[in-house]
Amino acid sequence: MNGIWTQFGGNLSFVCLAISLWAHFSIQFQRGSARQEKIAFGIVAGAASIGSILLAVEFNPGLYIDLRFSPLALAGMFGGPIAAAFAASLAMAFRFYVGGTAMIDGLIVIAFATGIGLVANVWIRKRSPGLMDVALLSLALGAALVLSMATLPTLVHARVLALIGLPMTLLNCLATVLCGFVLLKTQQWALERSILVTAFSQSPDYLYVKDRNSRFITVNENMIRLYRFRTTAEMTGLSDFNLLSRPLAEELYYLEQQVIDSGVPLIDSVEHIEGRSLLASKVPLRDRQGRVIGLAGVTRDVTERVALERELRESKNLLSHAMAGMSDGIAMYDSKGFLVFCNDQYRDAFPLSRDARVVGAHIGDILRRVAETGERTGIPDDVDGWIKAAIASLHSNKDEEVQLHNGDWRSIRTRLAEDGMAMAVVSDITATKQAEIALRLSAEQLKSLAETDGLTGMVNRRAFDEAFARETAGSARRNTPFSLLMVDIDRFKAYNDTYGHPAGDQCLRVVSKCLRQSVSRPADIVARYGGEEFVVFLPDTSAKGAMIVAEQFARRLAQKNIAHTGSEFARVTASIGIACATGAVLRTNPNRLLTEADAALYDAKTRGRNRILAHSPSGERHAMKEAG
Repeated sequence: MNGIWTQFGGNLSFVCLAISLWAHFSIQFQRGSARQEKIAFGIVAGAASIGSILLAVEFNPGLYIDLRFSPLALAGMFGGPIAAAFAASLAMAFRFYVGGTAMIDGLIVIAFATGIGLVANVWIRKRSPGLMDVALLSLALGAALVLSMATLPTLVHARVLALIGLPMTLLNCLATVLCGFVLLKTQQWALERSILVTAFSQSPDYLYVKDRNSRFITVNENMIRLYRFRTTAEMTGLSDFNLLSRPLAEELYYLEQQVIDSGVPLIDSVEHIEGRSLLASKVPLRDRQGRVIGLAGVTRDVTERVALERELRESKNLLSHAMAGMSDGIAMYDSKGFLVFCNDQYRDAFPLSRDARVVGAHIGDILRRVAETGERTGIPDDVDGWIKAAIASLHSNKDEEVQLHNGDWRSIRTRLAEDGMAMAVVSDITATKQAEIALRLSAEQLKSLAETDGLTGMVNRRAFDEAFARETAGSARRNTPFSLLMVDIDRFKAYNDTYGHPAGDQCLRVVSKCLRQSVSRPADIVARYGGEEFVVFLPDTSAKGAMIVAEQFARRLAQKNIAHTGSEFARVTASIGIACATGAVLRTNPNRLLTEADAALYDAKTRGRNRILAHSPSGERHAMKEAG
């Protein structure tokens, strides 16, 4: 029995050695595809199984006991179906070649062991395997071996389970655990190496390693692109003398040799290569004995940053000159309301509170100083409430115009920055404000003159046209009726010829007064349309309502009883035309109202004057009434 254990020990050593050699050389296969790596692993596992068969213990003639099953199970678990297929095929082919009384049973157990590995592969497919998974695989393999020795006829007849089952099972399980541990570590190292290689090659910086003579040992992808090479191998063994001008190469070589000789890292050294600004850090590389064997470098392209810094410096200088020479005052307040910057123009803009407007002062203290000195007009009695409201609204976009105690005006434009700071720009708008006030007064006077008839004080024709377009559009939107009166003084030329133009002007004033007294709503507008013609428009008024207004006017004019010897009525009378419309007419052709009112007025004059006649835009004529 001791001899059997010894032979099994040698078999175990061989299997472990084969898997260890695979772990050592597997890094070479990682440069190819994953399929190629799995095929190679399957071949190695199959070879280990064959070697185990060659070192097998011949228990009976043609009956071999070995550790061939451990590599097969591991091939299935770690390599999947591809590795398992290659490993099992090699092991089965060799076992078939060896032959013997237990060949069929051996092939069956090989298939069992491989199948157990494939089941384990499915179990760990969505995660990385661990030592517990390897232990479970070894137990499953041991159970399968025991089951095979207890059920397969040849093995049962040879009493393999009773005589040699224990060492065979234990050593297969042990081989599975040991080799599985080696494969787990190999996977872990491969993953770590892959992460490092990926990080090294795909880093946005320029990474490289040099030997003691400043020759490149390895570089990343960015270095290859920088110097226009195709592969890393093309740069290996080169130095800066092969890539750069000699003066620059000598300078870099001197700095690197200093790092290697002194062992002191070079951090953030600025280099200028091919029009680029680079920030380089170089650290010495040491072996286990602490000897410097080379250096590792990290270089970052800071061309844009250097350009931005230069532009920033230039902009800062320009801004300083602009701030000193500008007429406006500028102040910056932080998110808590403290003044962090202001120019002299800002302080000079508020002479009474100038001493309080210093860097570090709080806006509340500044405003309290303003209130104490009475620098601004319009400060309410509740000073604390006013200050609190101003502090709350400081960090918001707003425009203010404030008047100082001496009558000067200041414009304060506050804008909120992205970082939470508030910038206030103060301008002296005293001259502008005074001009604005004068202009407003002039504009109001001009507007009054432009929209008012000088003789009657009524709205003139121009203002009437604007109001007419606006009000008819409003009635069209609301779908409400809109009425129009057109009034003409009868025989007014004869009146002027008889009584003179001054009397005629007075007559126009009396007529306009009667018209104004006949309407009562602010929206009703009376206008002098031209000469002796007047127009009244009545929003939201039906034809019936317009007729009432016309009758009121006729009565008032009759009550004035202005003598007119040139008239058939012996007094001043007026003819009135009325038109009313709503809906589609107002939307499509509001001027139709004027046309119909004018037509109604014409009909009233041709029918004898001193009459009220209403037309509608549809062409219908309504009842006619005498105005007097």
